[in-house]
Amino acid sequence: MNIAPHLSSGSSRRLRWLLTLPKLGIVLLLAALIALLWLLHHNEAEEDRAALIKDVLWLEQNLQFHLNGNEEQLQLLAMEMGHSHDRKLFRLRAEHMLKNSPDIAQIIQFDAARQIVDAMPATRPPERDIEPFGPPVTAKAFDMASRLGKRQYSEPFFLEDNRAFIEMLVPIFSERRLTGMLAIVYPLDTLLASQVPWWFTEKYKVEIVDDNDIRYATKTYIEGNGDLRYEIPFDPPSAQLFLRVTSYHAPDNSLQRLLVAAIVLLAAGVFWSLWLVRDLMKKRVRAEDALRSEHAFRAAMEDSLTVGMRARDLLGRVVYVNPAFCRMTGFDAEELVGRSPPMPYWAPEQLEESYAMHQIVLAGEAPPDGFEITFMRKNGERFQALVYEAKLIDGNGKHTGWMASILDITERKRTEELARQQQEQLQFTSRLVTMGEMASTLAHELNQPLAAIASYNTGCLNVLNGGQADPRDIRPALEKIGLQAQRAGKIIRRVHDFVRKSEPKRAPCLLGEVIEDCLGFVEAEARKRHVRMECDIPPLPPVLADRLMLEQVLLNLIRNAMEAMAGVPESQRLIRITGAVGDSELSLHVADSGSGIAPEIRAKLFTAFFTTKPEGMGIGLSICRSIIEFHRGRLWVEDNLQSPTGSGTIFSLTLPLETA
Repeated sequence: MNIAPHLSSGSSRRLRWLLTLPKLGIVLLLAALIALLWLLHHNEAEEDRAALIKDVLWLEQNLQFHLNGNEEQLQLLAMEMGHSHDRKLFRLRAEHMLKNSPDIAQIIQFDAARQIVDAMPATRPPERDIEPFGPPVTAKAFDMASRLGKRQYSEPFFLEDNRAFIEMLVPIFSERRLTGMLAIVYPLDTLLASQVPWWFTEKYKVEIVDDNDIRYATKTYIEGNGDLRYEIPFDPPSAQLFLRVTSYHAPDNSLQRLLVAAIVLLAAGVFWSLWLVRDLMKKRVRAEDALRSEHAFRAAMEDSLTVGMRARDLLGRVVYVNPAFCRMTGFDAEELVGRSPPMPYWAPEQLEESYAMHQIVLAGEAPPDGFEITFMRKNGERFQALVYEAKLIDGNGKHTGWMASILDITERKRTEELARQQQEQLQFTSRLVTMGEMASTLAHELNQPLAAIASYNTGCLNVLNGGQADPRDIRPALEKIGLQAQRAGKIIRRVHDFVRKSEPKRAPCLLGEVIEDCLGFVEAEARKRHVRMECDIPPLPPVLADRLMLEQVLLNLIRNAMEAMAGVPESQRLIRITGAVGDSELSLHVADSGSGIAPEIRAKLFTAFFTTKPEGMGIGLSICRSIIEFHRGRLWVEDNLQSPTGSGTIFSLTLPLETA
């Protein structure tokens, strides 16, 4: 018995059913979406109507609140007028109400016979504006307010310019006797213009109508016929008036049309996809081949990286390391993947610091510009690493861990340290050069106290050799010998401190004392060059600085100023040192009256090995700027426009006011 046809027939029916079910599902989906669109449209219409009613009720309450406020003020004025018939009181209160309520056209005072006593604005309205609504409208409201003894609104009326008005009347009683009437005249269009906000009229058209559909006032910023309308009685001021608000909000059906088009396209795409099922396996095979190629490409790229990559999950376990990280630490990937802290590449002497930084990274508070840490290779060798941490996000956008980029910066740190040592050596060499240039002057300075000591010593010996020595005669000479010896020792100690090689050390120091020591250094050279020194320094607070470095900067600036005035007449050779204290920093200025600095030279003035002196090394100002920047300050140069010669230069520096 051959059952193959039966199997083929059964498979065909099963395939037809499998292809029919998606079609049926698409049809049901279309029906459900159409029903959903209809429900959304219906709900949107209901929401628009509810929003319209809510806005109308708000507007009606706002208008009533405003009218009630004016009514209370008018009733208060009527009570005061009942006790006092002072015309000034009426004008004062009426003027106040007109200023606060721009929708009030006029406030009128009538007597008991309905004759106008006064009106504000002060100009009395023409008879043609009063008489038309006097007998039929104002008289009726006047009589009703007189009988009821309370406020009364008149019926709306039109004047000759087709503007609609309404009056609110409040009786004035004196000892229970009607003595007059106060009336507020409202132009209905002005009432809407002042009380309906602009945003309301951007969406709605507001009208005041009566039961005969006569329109008395309107306000809107839009034109056309609305699709939704709501009316509410406007009582008070009148039971015959209604607030009609029309919505011009046209529902945007573009989204619905877009949804329908998307559904149709989706259905067409699904039907079309049924014909492409046979190509699914081929596409899958091609995708697997592409995935294998991509994996091989990524593996080759990872193998060529010199930056170490390390991935950890949210609990801190290592989930991936690249070959560069393995070469950097000496551990195999199998030794690191799956490990939890403490890691084998953590240095034992910095275990607590490494664990603390590990916790900071897991908390998401790693420094964005990276951090430095000491790692240990498998052979025990330590190296400095610069680590950048970033979130590890999977294909679904979920945060699954942390990815680190790790650089071995041991050689870079060693290079930076070597550069720092060379800079210090250069600074020390600069001091020695400065000291050598000042050697002759210092020798002259030392020669004076030494010559004085020798002279006094010879005199004492002569007195002693005479055999008639009196200790009282010798004592003054010995005291002068001691003073001159102290002076020579102070000069030698100052020189020793200046040329002494030491590590930079920032400590609190008084800048005034630094300036005083520098002036003592250059005092002899200034006399030799016939340069006057003026120092105008206020009391300066201590700063965190290396005293020797600051002395080197100031000494270099003062000596440069002396050399700049070599061609200036001796009477005009002046160096002025000034200072000032700001909120967060203090500043010093060294001004000379030399020939100044040309603009093309000023641009290169602080460049290393640039000099305008025949025997200069070109490192003085470069070192000065480096020293000031080391102290987190600034050093710059500008023209001295107030010098005796009309030219000159000012070197200025700032130092931050820091506390230890």
